[in-house]
Amino acid sequence: MSADPGGRRHIGGGGLVRAVVDWAARRMTAVVGGPARFQIIVLLACVLGLVAADQAALGAVGVEVKQSLGITNTELGSLSAVSSGAGALAVLPVGVLTDRVRRVRILVVSIAVWSLAMLVSGLADSFLWLLLSRLALGAVTAAAGPTIASLVGDFFPAAERGRIYGFILSGEMLGAGSGLLVGGNLGYFLSWRSTFWFLGLLGIVLMFVIVRKLPEPERGGQSRLLAGTPGPASGPGDAARSAVRDLGIEPDPALVLHRDPVRMSMWQAARYVLRIRTNVVLIIASAVGYFFFAGLRIFGVVFVHQQYGLSQAAVTGLVPLVGFGALLGVLCGGRIADWFTRRGRVSARLVVPAVAYLTGAAFCLPGLLTTSMAIALPFLFVSAGSLSAANPPLDAARLDVVHFRLWGRAESIRTFLRTGAETAAPVTFGFLADVLDPGGTRSAQGLQYTFLIMLVPLIANAIVLLYGRRTYPRDVATATASERMTDTGRGAQA
Repeated sequence: MSADPGGRRHIGGGGLVRAVVDWAARRMTAVVGGPARFQIIVLLACVLGLVAADQAALGAVGVEVKQSLGITNTELGSLSAVSSGAGALAVLPVGVLTDRVRRVRILVVSIAVWSLAMLVSGLADSFLWLLLSRLALGAVTAAAGPTIASLVGDFFPAAERGRIYGFILSGEMLGAGSGLLVGGNLGYFLSWRSTFWFLGLLGIVLMFVIVRKLPEPERGGQSRLLAGTPGPASGPGDAARSAVRDLGIEPDPALVLHRDPVRMSMWQAARYVLRIRTNVVLIIASAVGYFFFAGLRIFGVVFVHQQYGLSQAAVTGLVPLVGFGALLGVLCGGRIADWFTRRGRVSARLVVPAVAYLTGAAFCLPGLLTTSMAIALPFLFVSAGSLSAANPPLDAARLDVVHFRLWGRAESIRTFLRTGAETAAPVTFGFLADVLDPGGTRSAQGLQYTFLIMLVPLIANAIVLLYGRRTYPRDVATATASERMTDTGRGAQA
């Protein structure tokens, strides 16, 4: 600040930025329910942002990497596939550890491995070197799913988990947008290597912040943070469980647990959670949705560049616009599902994503068919928002139908299968694009046909979720009964 002779104060450019940032932080703190909750949400969102930024940055510098190393679309897709595949293999033991050891420690170690691998990736001078160095990048993918699901369940009341997941998953959207924007510009003005080095340094910073700022909560809800409270407290009733109880829905006696599931082996836990029909539906929906997103992250920038004839700078300039649509969707999807659930719509956490997938596919179609960016942009904006809106209620629903002592392993199984789909997606998208494009890398025709084909699974996803709404209430009742029977859920009934 400075003062004029009359004593009036002026805010300089730097002061204005700080004032805006401070106002935004205070506003977000109030929205999420207090500084303690804000801190947890931001840190968990940043972990998801790392994973998304890596995949998006690879897509943003895809053209430069292809030219530098002389690789094809299929090989470019395999660079993403190997990190996803490594994460899929590592996620099962991580799920066991999540239910038994300190989850924050798992996150710290995985981020350290990820950061080192990212720095090494920037030194690669051949396709094989880059391929091998990206194997370790699956570390955060493996750790993020199980640990974040378990931490969210123990930090936040079930009645608002859809909304909370929306805030946390916004980190995924912001990470993907930042990876495209920052990665694309660094790759354009410096080199694709600088993109990887920059992200590696960010990972190291986040690792030290998590060590200092992310506490380890008690299992079963004793550390739950309520809106407007400075620390742990007991929470309000879960709307879904209350509605199921009011409707008199009985649990499935074959699935009610009578002993502490923490003693289950990974094989026993896998068999059990895959017998929960709603959980299987949610796994399928998650795998299909992330399959599409994985292909979009890698080839979206290449497609826009070729389909609409835009320069690299113009493409990266559009990222914030489409990303804003995705961010709106992820923030609204969980909130809408929670709102319907509180009003007695028991299966809203499945119906809302089903509608979102249908809407996303419908609006994506005209955006893919036109060659005018001005026409395509509003369609892609709505499509991005609709598709991203599906994830928060789906993530919340998974916690609803599984005993809290199985959250880590159940999420690791879901992540294993979902990551398998993500692993296959880039190679599948790249292979189809190479086969369907007679012009090779000079034309967008192959990628256009590929994206059009991949809209069909999204529509099928909606149908599967609408089927799942029939099994969801009984599976919620079964999870409630299991926690009561094992005498470990008394603190988790929030």
